[in-house]
Order: sequence, then structure tokens, then C-alpha cells
Amino acid sequence: MFSYCIFCEIAVHKQPADILYEDDEFMVFRNRLRWVPTMLLAIRKEHCTQEELWQNLGRLGEIAVNVANTECPDGFRLISNFGYDGMQSQDHAHVHILGGMFLGEYA
Repeated sequence: MFSYCIFCEIAVHKQPADILYEDDEFMVFRNRLRWVPTMLLAIRKEHCTQEELWQNLGRLGEIAVNVANTECPDGFRLISNFGYDGMQSQDHAHVHILGGMFLGEYA
């Protein structure tokens, strides 16, 4: 049993989100943070760690790229933060999709 997880709550529609993609296992929604014009989050609905997600990224990678190509046709960045020093703020594994502008200054 995990402590409260906002992403788990979004995955079961107990918290609102602007969902761009959803199937039985995965979801992509807009991040409430807006550091860049397009800031999306791709998650596996089942709670897992970043390490578990990246050891078997599977279809989530394909889904993230497909949504990113639609939302950010001029280019995008996929990133994940791992641990405190990597600035991971949510325990629920997720991939950031960033775009909507030239990202050179955010390298």
C-alpha cells in the first residue's frame, strides 16, 4: 500500500486532469506546471518506481513519442527525474514531454 499518490488518483479519475491519451495501462495528461508551453506527463497507471518503468519502458515510450509528435511537431524532449538530487518530486514513475518552443536555453 502506497501513501497518497496524486498520479494514482488521476489514473483512476479521482482527481481532474487534462487527459490527451488513455488506455487500460497508460495515460498522458498535461502537467499543471508550465515551465515551457507544452509540458505533459506520460505514466503507467499502475504505481511503480522510475527504475521499474525505465527497466521496461515498453509501450509507454511509443505512446509518449506519438503524443509528443502531435503536440510538439517542431520537436520535443523526453526526460525523467530520478531521486532527490535528480529533482524527482513524485514517487509514481513518469516521463516528462516538453516542447512548444526552442529548448536550447534549457539544456
